[in-house]
Amino acid sequence: MSYRVLITGPAKRDLRAIVAWWSEHRSTEQAQRWYSRIYPAIAALSEQPDRCPLAPETDLLPSGLRQLHFGLSRRTTHRILFTIVGGEVRVLRVRHTAQNDLSADGLTES
Repeated sequence: MSYRVLITGPAKRDLRAIVAWWSEHRSTEQAQRWYSRIYPAIAALSEQPDRCPLAPETDLLPSGLRQLHFGLSRRTTHRILFTIVGGEVRVLRVRHTAQNDLSADGLTES
């Protein structure tokens, strides 16, 4: 089964903020490389999204919360947090692995 992948507003804002941080603290080239690779990783969630492990915050949603680990090299730097609802994968947030786990407030659409 192929799933439709939806990136929510908060996740889009996360992506923009991460690219801005990379540009400011690393380099624009690294930021663009990160950005160009994370979207194919997110798009790959259209196939077998349940292969990804449950996130520590999974109990925050009745449908559960899963995470896809992502990084430019072998080292994971970010977690793509998503839920599966029917035939849709909803990417809710993108967070650095050093950030604290989300609270219920961190999952609200605003």
